Amino acid sequence: MASKVVLSVAVLFDVTAFALAIAAEQRRSTATVVPDDEKEYTYCAYDSDIATGLGVGAFLLLMASQILIVSVTRCYFCGPTLRWGKSRSCAVSLFLSSWLTFLVAEICLLTGSVRNAYHTAFRGLFFMNDPSCEVLRKGVFASGAAFAFLTTILAVFYYILYDGSRYGYADEEAIG
Repeated sequence: MASKVVLSVAVLFDVTAFALAIAAEQRRSTATVVPDDEKEYTYCAYDSDIATGLGVGAFLLLMASQILIVSVTRCYFCGPTLRWGKSRSCAVSLFLSSWLTFLVAEICLLTGSVRNAYHTAFRGLFFMNDPSCEVLRKGVFASGAAFAFLTTILAVFYYILYDGSRYGYADEEAIG
């Protein structure tokens, strides 16, 4: 039977990554155009940069969860041959789907963290236009959170079906 400890740790990592990604979305950097003390030029003033750390934390936890599942199942292709049946075919499709959603989630989280940490250093004179204060768009961390959630579901079902196909105790008629 599928290890409850492995599933618990993987789900804990994934849920924490999801929560960190949602928190990062709520705490994205914002910028305002501020004049200097002599009022000769304006510059961009950014608020807290905590979303970058939250996004990196979500990135690392999601990666740790995926590594855990892959190492326990021996990366699907490196382990022993699985029994033929619906469990095996479902496990293959869930394996590929979980990796696809994992890659999309990681790209969103990493891109969001890098773009959130980027602060423009342009100055504008008062007779010119204000500088462009670039900030991260809404929804980048939220997309990463959504794909992290999908990765959690797919990886857990993959592990359960892989384990059932490996030992042959899964009910073939109930799957699919």
